[in-house]
Amino acid sequence: MKDLSKDAVNWLVVGDDAHGQRIDNFLMRVLKGVPKSHVYRILRSGEVRRNRRRVTPDARLATGDQLRLPPIRAAAPARTGRAAPAVVVPTPPILYEDDAFIAIDKPSGLAVHGGSGISHGLIERLRHARPTARFLELVHRLDRETSGVLLVAKKRQALVALHELIRAGQIDKRYHTLVRGKWRDAERLVDLALTTYVTAEGERRVRIDPTGRHSRTRFRLVERWTGSDPPVALLEAVLETGRTHQIRVHLTHLGFPLAGDDKYGDFAWNRELARKGLKRMFLHAHQLSFAHPLTGEAVVIKSPLPADLASYIARLRDGKADGARA
Repeated sequence: MKDLSKDAVNWLVVGDDAHGQRIDNFLMRVLKGVPKSHVYRILRSGEVRRNRRRVTPDARLATGDQLRLPPIRAAAPARTGRAAPAVVVPTPPILYEDDAFIAIDKPSGLAVHGGSGISHGLIERLRHARPTARFLELVHRLDRETSGVLLVAKKRQALVALHELIRAGQIDKRYHTLVRGKWRDAERLVDLALTTYVTAEGERRVRIDPTGRHSRTRFRLVERWTGSDPPVALLEAVLETGRTHQIRVHLTHLGFPLAGDDKYGDFAWNRELARKGLKRMFLHAHQLSFAHPLTGEAVVIKSPLPADLASYIARLRDGKADGARA
């Protein structure tokens, strides 16, 4: 295994092949090149968690267990002429899982699939972590910079049913976003058609176009800071249609650029935000609600604000991020 980022936390999901195996033996197999003493140290120190709880070295694993591993630095492999051992590819944490689908808490910066210079997206990582899984397919997508709830189907029947719910507008998708400007409405419905085009540099963009596709976003005020410099507001965006870059383009058109948006936002403000610690786009898919694709039961999946976004909101509330509190 090659060196992992010193800041990377690795998430693994136990497959059928490891059901009933002791966790120490499982880690010895997975973390090839890592000294045995180090494996036992991270187990006994509590740095390894199973289903978010501490675990002893003799604990037995079960299919579907979620393992959190700390950043691991392996010893350099000896020059034996043999192929290098496989790399453990970190996968994001799981919010919910059953026989039909997985709800993943996607971090910002991770593409949902490989391509365009990206060798391993989220779906490739998940398939790598579950080599015995017969079916794993993305139900929908999130932009690379967007974090939050993402669904992956485990059965074709579930995938087809979830796609039908999406087409019928029966999946409630809610996002949290931070915008610049004096937002005044408790609730505002934006109904503006969108069209996609390609720039001279070959990049895909979206713009308001009366002849484009019908697009509706409902914005609700969560909190605002009118006394900050500049004034900002935390909004909940409820998608009534699911067009590419819909939230970002609707907000920019209204004159409320989204914090950290490097395509449609205020670039000078983005640089200022980065100096103050907010170095990513503030767009987080915080909740999905829908009828279960196989049982029809109501499902609500939530993802809390990631630490970097929550920290910036806390600074706004304390009046330490952008000046005076509202």
